Amino acid sequence: MFRLLRLIILTGFAFVAGILFERNNAQDTCTRGGGLWIDDICVGVDLTND
Repeated sequence: MFRLLRLIILTGFAFVAGILFERNNAQDTCTRGGGLWIDDICVGVDLTND
């Protein structure tokens, strides 16, 4: 039973860490592109995949 609980908790931590990592990566991409990061939205830049 403890292993199942540990698996659920560690999976939750990994999920939250992934979300925070991607959010930080998106913010860095926005600022490097010349945009402003306002309320979790990149404003003022057109990010295209060239």
